[in-house]
Amino acid sequence: MFTISNGIILKGNNLVPTKENIVVDDGKIIEIGKESKEGKIIDVDGAIVCPSFINGHIHIGDSIIKDEGYGLSLSEMVKPPNGVKHRALADASDDEMIEAMKSSMWEMVNSGTTHFIDYREGGIKGVELLKKASEDIPIKPIILGRDNSFYGDNPDLGKVKIAIRKILKIADGIAPSGFGEITDEVAQLISSQCAKAGKISSIHVAESEANQIESLNNFRISEIGKGVKNNFSQLVHITNPKANDLELLGKSNSNVVVCPRANATLNVGVAPLKKIIDLGIKPLLGTDNVMLNSPNMFRELEFTLKIMSVCYKSYINPLELLKMATTNICGFNINDIIQKSVIDTDNSAEFFVVKSFSKNPYLNICNRVETKNILYTINKKIDI
Repeated sequence: MFTISNGIILKGNNLVPTKENIVVDDGKIIEIGKESKEGKIIDVDGAIVCPSFINGHIHIGDSIIKDEGYGLSLSEMVKPPNGVKHRALADASDDEMIEAMKSSMWEMVNSGTTHFIDYREGGIKGVELLKKASEDIPIKPIILGRDNSFYGDNPDLGKVKIAIRKILKIADGIAPSGFGEITDEVAQLISSQCAKAGKISSIHVAESEANQIESLNNFRISEIGKGVKNNFSQLVHITNPKANDLELLGKSNSNVVVCPRANATLNVGVAPLKKIIDLGIKPLLGTDNVMLNSPNMFRELEFTLKIMSVCYKSYINPLELLKMATTNICGFNINDIIQKSVIDTDNSAEFFVVKSFSKNPYLNICNRVETKNILYTINKKIDI
């Protein structure tokens, strides 16, 4: 048992700053209060106590090819089955994959992340490799699998059904790459089977302008429209929405993930994040491909804070931005799968303590803090 004392706690779903103490016992927050003190007392002297991060979208498998292919197009880099990433994954040994993924997970742990949602290539074997890699690391991967049987113009739907059922037995959901690689029949099978199993269906949409134009030309509906129509529970990127796409999203049950650094690296645009938030949508923030970016959420927060000001001539509320990396997930049904805690009594202890450099706790974290400024990291697998 220990007490984090004299800190500024970002408490509850809305990250309300309050100067209180937190008592932790056996991985649980058992009491929060100004006078609460039990066990070992750790005086953090005005430091900020923030819920741990959730990385809302990552491809951890391509940790094996960091910074390769820089400057290539989106399709050249990541489009299955012949993108730079997919060729590298096919050539890598299991041991190489595991060690590379372990390295990226430790980087996330050391920079305040306790959960990440991974688009896992490689079918059942890919899911099993990530589970093995994460066994002894204090982090929770939410694994969304996929299978090569999903792809092509005339897939065998019987094989697709079998693959989906097998993956859902061991994974947290299904995540094909995009609508350019699957038919509507496959999309509907994925979303319906995931919903039936109470698991996540996720897909990239509107990552590039070219993808949107192709979808409109071929199907008279945008990729975002297809994602909503096919009832995917999570849509990733939203970089290039068309008319009424965002309003459609706001009325849907899909949650949204944006990945600004990856979009910038691939030169595909910047998600209209302020408009997304103004419509009442509560997006998550992700670092995307490890081959493109460090999975460090502090770097993603600072980049996002500033690129939105440059592109849209309008400041983004740093509180809303920080919620994208922490508590927004708690407003969606998929939190039943992810089980991400906020700082509150009777919840799991999942938070970090960082130095305070300014009077604004949200800007302090989004704009100032680096990994070296973390004083303590607490989660269910770490005690002090």
